[in-house]
Amino acid sequence: MPSIEMVLLLAETLDVPLRDRNELLRSAGFDTRYPEPAIDDLLDGPLGDVVETMMAHHEPFPMMLVDRLYNVVRVNGGGRAFLGTAGIVDPDGVNLLRRLFDQPMRDLIVNWDEVAGDALRRLQRDSLQRPNDDAMSDLLSQLLDAPNVPDHWRNPDLLKSTEPMVTLRTTVGETELAFLATITTFSAPSNVTLDELQIESYLPIDDATRHFFEAL
Repeated sequence: MPSIEMVLLLAETLDVPLRDRNELLRSAGFDTRYPEPAIDDLLDGPLGDVVETMMAHHEPFPMMLVDRLYNVVRVNGGGRAFLGTAGIVDPDGVNLLRRLFDQPMRDLIVNWDEVAGDALRRLQRDSLQRPNDDAMSDLLSQLLDAPNVPDHWRNPDLLKSTEPMVTLRTTVGETELAFLATITTFSAPSNVTLDELQIESYLPIDDATRHFFEAL
């Protein structure tokens, strides 16, 4: 029977996600080590205040807080306006990846292959790290089964790193909007829920995009 120290050392060495480390501890007969608070409970306090402040300072440009499955947890006014251009009236709880692979968002994104391909590789890499995450596996399968997804996306080159910043080009009527999209994660080595949250920020890279959001 392995000791708890051995389980934790093995998990650390293999860079096992915190959620799965708890599962390893349970399987070995130990109490879990890493808290897994509900997202609403986690954000009901100083962290939520920090997120709200970040989002307010990023206005009028889009910013969203998403969970490990890319469900929208929090979104600022610019993010609501941006998602509204794709017909998403109420973004709370919306899965960004499902919408990315569906209409009308798919047709609105000019460089869809680049954006969707990078997002899918990121999810595929996450899924490999979390082999027991059925929800993530199901999401990945749904995206790969979406219409007109290139066959070679099923066998990606995972040695190719995902970009920390991706250019996103989308159309609103006759206007093309261009953003630099960045992903920020929290450094939370002891909290499962916080470790799985990330912030998506969209920065305008031309005057047309800047003026569009400033006029809202």
